[in-house]
Amino acid sequence: MTKTNPRYISNLTRDTYAIILAGGRGSRLHELTDWRAKPSLYFGGKFRIIDFPLSNCINSGIRRIGVVTQYKSHSLIRHVMRGWGHFKKELGESVEILPASQRYSDNWYQGTADAVFQNIDIIRHELPKYVMILSGDHVYRMDYAGLLATHAESGADMTVSCLEVPVAEATGAFGVVEVDESKRILGFEEKPALPKHLPEDPEMCLASMGNYVFNTEFLFDQLKRDAQNEDSDRDFGKDIIPAIIKEHKVYAHRFRSAFPNEEAYWRDVGTLDSFWQSNMELLSPTPALNLYDAKWPIWTYQEQLPPAKFVFDDDDRRGMALDSIISGGCIISGSTVRRSVLFNEVRVCSYSSVEDSVILPDVVILRNCKIKNAIIDRGCIIPEGSVIGYNHEQDKAKGFRVSEKGKVLVTRDMLGLPVGYE
Repeated sequence: MTKTNPRYISNLTRDTYAIILAGGRGSRLHELTDWRAKPSLYFGGKFRIIDFPLSNCINSGIRRIGVVTQYKSHSLIRHVMRGWGHFKKELGESVEILPASQRYSDNWYQGTADAVFQNIDIIRHELPKYVMILSGDHVYRMDYAGLLATHAESGADMTVSCLEVPVAEATGAFGVVEVDESKRILGFEEKPALPKHLPEDPEMCLASMGNYVFNTEFLFDQLKRDAQNEDSDRDFGKDIIPAIIKEHKVYAHRFRSAFPNEEAYWRDVGTLDSFWQSNMELLSPTPALNLYDAKWPIWTYQEQLPPAKFVFDDDDRRGMALDSIISGGCIISGSTVRRSVLFNEVRVCSYSSVEDSVILPDVVILRNCKIKNAIIDRGCIIPEGSVIGYNHEQDKAKGFRVSEKGKVLVTRDMLGLPVGYE
């Protein structure tokens, strides 16, 4: 059978157990992740970041999934249980939460490799031929079947999913792999100052996406060896990959879109600016990330909400939204929303304007407010007459955070409201 044969692919996915690493904080998002893990952060009007790797698994045919949690995981666990808890174990499918529980040591998860090591017994019980390890804090569409096929066809012990990025962009930001003509990995550097470029293109390099496929027993052997190394950081990028590339078969898989006429889409959304920008990209008439593709749906937990409503049609008090995403339960009451993403149950009261902003769920914007270039966290109540995003010195004086590119973050704590609302 060839790697394009559907039965061959289904056998690969059936023999795979996926581990999604979702325990990270995402400290560069500052107050947005004070009360939630980065994979639990909202994205795209109705989703959370964790929905993307989970949906990729389901759409790729991988139905046995473990979600590793650690940092402030309550909202993440609640979301996964509500939106993904309907799978039937007796049918060979499951989405299980794997919290840090000190199964093999007295420590919590010490790194990405340790998070998998401490769940070896759970993985072994599933009897998979392959273990796929996925980052839980990136937004992307990817058919993992292609990655599995590359791994099986090459005879690799480990395969690293990689994205072609400009050398300037990768500098100090990504793990970069060096490959030969057969795509075998010759070297790996974590966030290098001088990334190794591709042999055929001096301006591009291969950056690790944090997604890996291992032969199961090989993975277990490497994790046990690493656990005995007192000098290890217990990290796949820093420790596991550099230790095995010389003596074992480790290959790179170049991530390319499996969808016709579509470029590969992958976003880190790890800073306030990238989070804002990635949400804004969705407003394009033909966005790079197609959330409307019925053949590759993004699944999530959905509350039963009424439809969005726009009220008043007076010359000075017209409820309308232009070039925007407006989610269920929103009421735009005699106000104007332009080029913005509004999540569930946002209310914008009369004579207010919202422009170029990302408004998370349950926000209330009272009358006569002017907001632009902002990120408003969940549950905020913006006082009447507030002006946000027009004068950064005034924004900072009010206690708001202004990003490097001038986006203004507003949270409940900054407004003197009770915190911990996820």
